[in-house]
Amino acid sequence: MKVSVIGTGAYGLALALSAAKNNHDVMMWTENEDIYQEYQESKNLKSIMDVAVPFNIRVSRSYKDVLEDTDLIIMATASKYIDIVCEKMKDFYHNDIPICIATKGIEESTEKLLSNVVNEMLDTSNIAVISGPTFAIDMARGEPVGLALGCHISKTRKIIMKALCHDRLKLRPTKDMTGIQICGAVKNIIAIASGILKGLGYTDSTGALLINESLHDIKNIIYYLGGNPNTILSFAGIGDLLLTCTSVKSRNFSFGYTIGSTKDINKINDYLKNNTVEGYTTLNTVYKMLKHKDIEIPLINVIYDIVYNEEDPNILAKFLIEKE
Repeated sequence: MKVSVIGTGAYGLALALSAAKNNHDVMMWTENEDIYQEYQESKNLKSIMDVAVPFNIRVSRSYKDVLEDTDLIIMATASKYIDIVCEKMKDFYHNDIPICIATKGIEESTEKLLSNVVNEMLDTSNIAVISGPTFAIDMARGEPVGLALGCHISKTRKIIMKALCHDRLKLRPTKDMTGIQICGAVKNIIAIASGILKGLGYTDSTGALLINESLHDIKNIIYYLGGNPNTILSFAGIGDLLLTCTSVKSRNFSFGYTIGSTKDINKINDYLKNNTVEGYTTLNTVYKMLKHKDIEIPLINVIYDIVYNEEDPNILAKFLIEKE
């Protein structure tokens, strides 16, 4: 089976390694000339992750090469590039080819779930989403990990599980694509808040208070947007929250820690400049989306005020105690 991975970030590479472990032929697309040249010269991608790249993974800058005769497409670009990538894929995509969206987030300009963006731009319903408590480096090094797989089409689900499942990667299927995507997006926002609390010097007990309160809020958002509230109990929900809200490996957590531990706006901006913080953009998008849909989630408002309006970060702990 040929598996095409769109995007050569750490997570895209980790998924490519999973497919390669199952003896599939993997083609990764990159727009980065340096990454392409690194692969051509060394047959490795050490600038992305310090892991060996097996012979059945190849890298190309050509959409035609990557998508030609493929059996599965995995989209692993940043959420803000999904529409651009879909536009460039159009000439080489047939709507009977399954697409698995590994990107977490919500499209910024339209405030749509990424599955809806892909559906509209590529005229296909042959779509699935994956999300869960996995750092790319852990997956790449073969640590046992699990992901939630949201999909409505049985054949698509089977192809994705054949491509990615092995003795170190579990996929747990569900039909709730909406809930999976909301969990994957909003948990990055909560991870920022968790980092803020830790940066302020609060203990793990206060962090647990945040996680518990956020579970109810994410559950409500899922419900209001038409998903299954029980999805909060999946790998994409509580599993991912626990991981990203408690680990310095999470860039969202580390960004929040920078906010909480310093009032120096230059240090905060430097962190954003030098790191991809999906939760920063997602916070702005989710905040606006909830306002436009007249959905009131006070915790999101508080985090937004701290991150975007430079309110005193200490209002977060105060809010958690006073919240009914």
